[in-house]
Amino acid sequence: MNITIKQCALDDLKELQALSIETFDTTFKDQNSEEVMKDYLDKAFSAEKLEQELTRAGSEFFFAMVNGVPAGYLKLNIDDAQSEAMGKDALEIERIYVSSRHHGKGLGKHLINCALNNAVKHSKTRIWLGVWEKNGPAIGFYQKMGFVQTGTHVFQMGDEAQTDFIMEKVL
Repeated sequence: MNITIKQCALDDLKELQALSIETFDTTFKDQNSEEVMKDYLDKAFSAEKLEQELTRAGSEFFFAMVNGVPAGYLKLNIDDAQSEAMGKDALEIERIYVSSRHHGKGLGKHLINCALNNAVKHSKTRIWLGVWEKNGPAIGFYQKMGFVQTGTHVFQMGDEAQTDFIMEKVL
């Protein structure tokens, strides 16, 4: 199995959209109504929204490729592109998802290492992310990768305000 990391460009929009919808739906469909999921997926991962995100200054997407095929992805934000005001010394992992077909193959570690490398490249001293308080496997993974909980914030899913843990890693 050949694993590589590839920075996404506008040409990758359709593949990014398909992978975004697949991974978010698989991860959260059992905890949310079908109607709420459809509404969120349609808005959050529309071609127009993803194009704006792909071209926004301070945001970058990366694919984890398995044998040349996207199997996971990462969205990073710095400076004013961060979804919370965490300061100029911070890099945000806004999204990190791996297709369920590829869980357990080390892709998450490859994507976290990509984030760490980008933090160093951009002279950042901290990395942070938000993770749903009920997503135990993800929380355990981030802890294993050196992240610690430092706070919470709200993630709006339909009418429900869900609590995300903010987890940080100091470099």
